[in-house]
Amino acid sequence: MILTIDIGNTNIVLGCMDEDKNEMILEERIYTDRKKAAVEYAITIKTIFDLHKIDPGTLSGGILSSSVPPVTGLVKKAAEQLLGKSIIEVGPGIKTGVDIKLDDPAQLGPDLLVGAVAGLAEYGAPLILIDIGTATTISVINDQHRFVGGMIMPGIHVSLDGLCMHAAHLPQIAIEKPKKLIGSATVDSMQSGILYGHASCLDGMVERIWEDLGYETPVVATGGLSTKVIPLCKKNIIVDDQLLLKGLMILYKKNHN
Repeated sequence: MILTIDIGNTNIVLGCMDEDKNEMILEERIYTDRKKAAVEYAITIKTIFDLHKIDPGTLSGGILSSSVPPVTGLVKKAAEQLLGKSIIEVGPGIKTGVDIKLDDPAQLGPDLLVGAVAGLAEYGAPLILIDIGTATTISVINDQHRFVGGMIMPGIHVSLDGLCMHAAHLPQIAIEKPKKLIGSATVDSMQSGILYGHASCLDGMVERIWEDLGYETPVVATGGLSTKVIPLCKKNIIVDDQLLLKGLMILYKKNHN
């Protein structure tokens, strides 16, 4: 088995994948805490392994992708201590097989790169990839299999936190589908605005990207809140919540010696 780790601003997603069957054995999320020490992350990961009855010594290796530099080294050290093996880190010099056509390819975030690797392998090109997390990102791969760019916008939690911070009478709410589109109470109205608003934004962005490319593409979404938002979209969007873990597995195979 291979340990896959995707470090995001809000959550760290841990996965264990069977190399031969290409099957996910474990998938868990833990809170990204910049104040934790490496040993604390090691204890948390070990506890998850124990709960799933997985012996870290049976894992043959691991790979890590991070969008949070202050946490990267801590989690990598913790994982290496548990496995007793080195962990591959997604970054400059790693083999990806992705043709990146950006002004500065080095600026492409590891999470977007991993998503592109998995998207190309699973769904081919052209393709639009949406990742709904702390930020909502949209990546575009054209019909020549080239990563040509994308968009970054505030995620749902960021938008909601900003709204509540600057509007004194608005409460913090759970991010749940409202009872109806047109809210008749404050909470319902906020839930409708946040979720239907985000879904409508994604529908509109997909439409604009298709117009810019000159052709339609499949659209795939991932991220912790994708299952809340995508069902409210009018466009046909595939939800693949294991996309990044699949991408990490592909990169491990490409780069493991």
